[in-house]
Amino acid sequence: MGSFLVIGMGRFGSSLATELHRMKHEVLAMDSHEDNVAEIMDRVTNVVIGDAKDEAVLRSLGVPNFDCAVVAIAGTIEDSILTTMILKDLGARMIVCKAQDERHERILSQLGADRVIRPEYDMGKRAAHSLARRNIIDYLELSPDYGVMEMVTPKHWAEKSIVQNHLRRKHGVTVIAVRAAETGKIAFSPDADTVLRAGDILTVFGSRRHLDAVGALK
Repeated sequence: MGSFLVIGMGRFGSSLATELHRMKHEVLAMDSHEDNVAEIMDRVTNVVIGDAKDEAVLRSLGVPNFDCAVVAIAGTIEDSILTTMILKDLGARMIVCKAQDERHERILSQLGADRVIRPEYDMGKRAAHSLARRNIIDYLELSPDYGVMEMVTPKHWAEKSIVQNHLRRKHGVTVIAVRAAETGKIAFSPDADTVLRAGDILTVFGSRRHLDAVGALK
């Protein structure tokens, strides 16, 4: 179980805080508006009303004690930049920030954010992948060059094992999970001898180029 400080209870921040708490993590939710805090107080471990741009307020929370601090401020770019700087100065173990655009993302990265998320941009890319290829269910970009894709087993892969399909050598992808169509059970890090069935859901890792090629298979 991890501990998270989530700053900013807009749609993204409140959704993130709620889901982390549902996953049994400790979550301290923070916002400068009392109404936002009151709305989420029953869905997280604890709440605090305060201005994240005030170093004294963040210092009082014991920032270094959290496994991760999330800056999900929905206000101005300057607010999230200043908050990120303060968290860095206070010794936050890991800082994850929400960015509004590419320029904002670049600035936050330069300030020392360990990870920057652009929810609307990421959601658009994932939707584009699933719409463009019928067998793609979801796509997650890990970096500009690599990603993880959830897909339905292509017809000519069915009834053959992972090694028989030469997925690494021929297609450049690694199967990291298989959800069986018949039982719904998920096998993580499946053996090379695992036989793929029609309708199975595969989670595969690889370069963007290889994932695009695999996603085009029928």
